[in-house]
Amino acid sequence: MTTTARRIDRARRRFLRRAATATLGPLLLTERTIAQTRTLYVNSWGGSFTAAQETAYFKPFTALTGIQVRVITPVSYARVKAQVQTGSYQFDMTSVNSMLWLRASREGLAEPIDWNIVNRDAMPADAVVADGYGIASNIQGTNLCYRRDRFPDGGPRSWADFWNVEKFPGSRGLCVSDAPRSMIFALLADGVARDALYPLDIERAFRKLDLIKPHIKVWWREGNQSQQLIRDGEVDMMSIWNARASELKEQGVPVELVWDGAVRSTSTWCVLRGAPNRKLAWELINFASQAKPQAQFNTRLYYGPIHPGAYAFIAPNIAVQLPTYPDNVAVSVKEDDAWEADRIAQIEERFTAWLAS
Repeated sequence: MTTTARRIDRARRRFLRRAATATLGPLLLTERTIAQTRTLYVNSWGGSFTAAQETAYFKPFTALTGIQVRVITPVSYARVKAQVQTGSYQFDMTSVNSMLWLRASREGLAEPIDWNIVNRDAMPADAVVADGYGIASNIQGTNLCYRRDRFPDGGPRSWADFWNVEKFPGSRGLCVSDAPRSMIFALLADGVARDALYPLDIERAFRKLDLIKPHIKVWWREGNQSQQLIRDGEVDMMSIWNARASELKEQGVPVELVWDGAVRSTSTWCVLRGAPNRKLAWELINFASQAKPQAQFNTRLYYGPIHPGAYAFIAPNIAVQLPTYPDNVAVSVKEDDAWEADRIAQIEERFTAWLAS
């Protein structure tokens, strides 16, 4: 391409971006998007999570761009790894914990952010995660939750209470697929201060987990399952993702969510290395990183937005229930991505063996 042709091409691209911004807001469209309709395959958790994504992100994005979004459930790190390694893709992008995507980037599974598509200037400073391979989508809390009707005199208010089976008898549940969170809960129950958790004392955590293991009725795996367990009364108290519990509460289920000792994790938009529709994936991520779509998502599913401007579109009675609300931040724990990513394979291996013992 000649120098003159390159100048004309750059000018044409600038015109397209300005036209898109004038008519559609800050969404960055490419010529490829404008030229043809494509289909993007997105891996999602299912249930209320996917329903909120459909309303806040996928349908508006399709309306603006013509790009169709097809959802594949559930989320699985193993499926991500298998697809990249074989080159046979069921989906182009997913949304996982930022610690896991940092691990993925180190294992060569992650596509680096395409800054020719993603609007870097509009991105909040802390939105870029996983060594530049992911864009944070929301902050999720993993909290203690209990049924109020099982504890009319007041239920457990900390992980120490969760471990106290004499004072708070009843069936319990923890997540089978999130070993670091269970270890953190064990250490908090054993008296470790929130600001002194990392590096996690693995031996101490497993000694404390030994004490609660006989009292765990169900080791749950997915968000829908966790909701069903406490909604149907199969367990009296459990760890649960905060938005799942808030959703149940709004449906009239007598549950109470505890913020003391909750763990804040970053859910991250991720594109699989070599995915056939990776450019379209970054266009969706660029759209979903704006304040208003994030507010629409977090108004439907009570996780914390990444874009600070989202709170202007979120009602105060909802804002106080989000993981990023100041009062909740003050008593919860932020996950240490780097520390966990370096050790997650060994931790999961040991946790699996411990469960089977």
